[in-house]
Amino acid sequence: MSWDEGHAAWWLEEVATDPGYERDVDPLLAAVLPAERPGLLLDVGCGQGRSLGRYGATVGLELLPALVRVAAQRGPVVQADLTATLPFGDGVFAGAYVVLVLEHLIDPTPLAAELARVVRPGGWCVVVHNHPALTAPDSGPVVDTNDGEVLWRWGDYLGGGWTDEPAGDRSVRFHHRPLGVLLGMFAAAGWCLEEMREAAAGDPDDPVLQAQRSIPRLLAGRWRNGSPTRAGLKE
Repeated sequence: MSWDEGHAAWWLEEVATDPGYERDVDPLLAAVLPAERPGLLLDVGCGQGRSLGRYGATVGLELLPALVRVAAQRGPVVQADLTATLPFGDGVFAGAYVVLVLEHLIDPTPLAAELARVVRPGGWCVVVHNHPALTAPDSGPVVDTNDGEVLWRWGDYLGGGWTDEPAGDRSVRFHHRPLGVLLGMFAAAGWCLEEMREAAAGDPDDPVLQAQRSIPRLLAGRWRNGSPTRAGLKE
């Protein structure tokens, strides 16, 4: 399933104004970003450019021309296929962040490797991802009708697969990968995990979602490019 300009229209009409970004996603991203962020950053899958420049000098990377045009009003943006060779030289960026993007790629392995190429040795990459517990096919909340306790049905967590969600007159596909697959993919590309956090999500005024606040919905991790020794980090 490929993204097209119809998806861009849906994004600008619905996703760009989704309060869940400010309420849930932005605080998690900010919590995992390194405190010091010198140098040029890369916003991978920047959408309409809502985060461009927020964390320092940043270049956006986006697939859809309509979103590139909007994002370009906020900062420099390059249109490119995230699954192909990125249009940047080696070690250009001090860091990169990838927010709610990997789950839409059939195979994000090439992107993890390309990020290791365009981010300098010792630089960082932060990923915010829909939690694998959420993306597993047939997963979802189960409510005990006797006492209202909310449990979680894991679905096919250890398998692969995907789910399709409505997106205007189209749909958006979420590819599922267990946590071990996600971590292994970055490790194979030379990234070293520094920090990982899990977080709930959802409108606190919605009693159904409020009852699920103990269930992780978002996952965020920060990696360093290269081994701790090569990156100049403490062992």
